[in-house]
Amino acid sequence: MEAHHPSKILMTADTVGGVWNYSLELVRALAPFKTEVALATMGAPLTTEQRRQADEIDNLTVYESDYKLEWMENPWEDVEKAGEWLLKLKDEVQPDLVHLNSMVHGALDFELPTVVVVHSCVMSWWKAVKDEDAPKEWDKYRELVTKGLQSADMVVAPTQAMMHQAEALYGPFKNSTVVYNGRGQHGFQFGKKEPFVFSMGRVWDEAKNISMLAHIASDLQWPVYIAGDDKHPATGKTIDLENVHFLGQLSENEVSDWLSRASIYALPAKYEPFGLTVLEAAMSGCALVVGKMDSQAEIWGNAAKYVDPNNADELRDTINNLIEDEFGRNIMACRAVKRSHGYTADPMGQDYDHVYRQLMKQVVSV
Repeated sequence: MEAHHPSKILMTADTVGGVWNYSLELVRALAPFKTEVALATMGAPLTTEQRRQADEIDNLTVYESDYKLEWMENPWEDVEKAGEWLLKLKDEVQPDLVHLNSMVHGALDFELPTVVVVHSCVMSWWKAVKDEDAPKEWDKYRELVTKGLQSADMVVAPTQAMMHQAEALYGPFKNSTVVYNGRGQHGFQFGKKEPFVFSMGRVWDEAKNISMLAHIASDLQWPVYIAGDDKHPATGKTIDLENVHFLGQLSENEVSDWLSRASIYALPAKYEPFGLTVLEAAMSGCALVVGKMDSQAEIWGNAAKYVDPNNADELRDTINNLIEDEFGRNIMACRAVKRSHGYTADPMGQDYDHVYRQLMKQVVSV
């Protein structure tokens, strides 16, 4: 018997990272299947821009909270309250299925098929960024994430590399699969390219490692533009570096405009389970320079230049070589565009719809 498309899903999202864009993209991609999504947000109140984005999506209803996320400092009282709130929302919304984009709440008794997505996690982040295991104060996080993932009916990861890490850290899981993230091509265009290097992210984020790009900028032949915060979250100090232009927080349209004009997109990350900003840059025809890791090689193959995220000289030389070699740069840009066609929103929506229907079919047959 053919399982029906879910008519309504309860989904969670945080408002402070890439999961927000992923969630909206997925909701839009589920519209052709007549699937309504109740999106429960946590982490921080919605910004004006986020509210505008959500209002434009017909099959989306947002339920807002500012409960702390599981990776934040001393979150557990909030996480428990958020769990109670989600169970109440389930009774109110009456969904066919629950899709969680954070992991701890996978252990809640929703009495419905539950999908949990491992977008990233503290344990794998710590190993990649600090080159050591997370300290003991993260033991409770590890224990509750393990419980959440092992309780889920299906664990999804955005790359095979992330799934391998999740299984090693928190497995075994009941069921697991990989669904690549996607972006709508309509939001990004290949414009007239200009001589500058572009990047996106907070300069203080150790995982994104943009600080290394900022510090070698004075040795590059082109200026570097960085979209994101240049203020240190603890000290509030801004940084001033030669040849670096900080653009602050940009709207979606502003990001699209900068990417359409950028010749090179550089993100020498130490940790990046998927990398939506790299995908956006590829869709915009930028030559890609990314941190060398399994997830990026899995996604980009020969369509990116890979650098050791601990080697500033290698990053400098790789970018300068692309600057000097217009023909090679154009080849890399074309490869990136072509490769990006495999990571559009529609296939992501189809893959998730397939996962949902399989789970609903299992419940019906039990």
